[in-house]
Amino acid sequence: MGINLGMYLNNSRIETLLGTISTALLVGLTVLAIVWPDSGDGLGKLVVISWVAFAAMAGGAIVGTLSSDRHPRGLVWGYGLASGAMVASAAAFLVPQAIGQDPRLGGFGIAAGILAGYNAHTIGHRLSHLDLPMDTTATELAAHALSAGLIIGVIYGQMPELGLLLGVAIVSHKGPAGYAAARRLTLDGKSTVPLLLPAAGVGLTALPVALVALPNTPTINAVVFGFAAGVFLHVAMDFLPSCEVGGEIDQAAGVTETSHELLDRLRVQSVLSTTLGGIAVVIAWVLVA
Repeated sequence: MGINLGMYLNNSRIETLLGTISTALLVGLTVLAIVWPDSGDGLGKLVVISWVAFAAMAGGAIVGTLSSDRHPRGLVWGYGLASGAMVASAAAFLVPQAIGQDPRLGGFGIAAGILAGYNAHTIGHRLSHLDLPMDTTATELAAHALSAGLIIGVIYGQMPELGLLLGVAIVSHKGPAGYAAARRLTLDGKSTVPLLLPAAGVGLTALPVALVALPNTPTINAVVFGFAAGVFLHVAMDFLPSCEVGGEIDQAAGVTETSHELLDRLRVQSVLSTTLGGIAVVIAWVLVA
């Protein structure tokens, strides 16, 4: 028991240290991006996207930590709106870019992204059974955030003229993800400070990648945009509310007894939320265009 307590305290200190360092690094990268000699629209947009992602996940985590409401309705709407917005954004902004550069390579890139997203999710679940020095929930979220930031950095580094709408829509799931993760950690009696790492993850990889000039050719762009579209489509589909007994919504909300009647109502709300999430992106695009 003494050994287990010591391991828990050590892991807790490591998690707190990682969360604090990652936030400090994001601040440092932000300053570097602002004073960078060739700083342009792309870097400026990435700074905004990085901090929107950080604020969304950190804010969601705070709400999840303080919330005593176990009803899953909020998560259904949070996940639904985010997934609907991500599907619409990836399909409308990334897929056309990939196909426009090179139809076949763009299509292969989309397929590779979807498969890579699935493989990463499956491997991440397998790693969750190992004794890692950090909570598995925060670890999986951090891995996703760092990889997503890498892709976003490449995209805006290659095409800085892309609008903020795309990036903000892509990271829109950070709020509900932070809420769900914080609810799990709180219910397990664990600290939510480790969530600062996945909160900062997008900026930690997006900003350094954008500072490096990568080759800008149709072939590379087709694969990059296709892969990004595939990954984000997988993430969006993974965030679709699963209103089943023992499913994501049920577990994250901490519900122990769920009636079939309640699940039926939640399924209707999941349809409404995902549809409205997609419509919101269309409306925003019309207003911006």
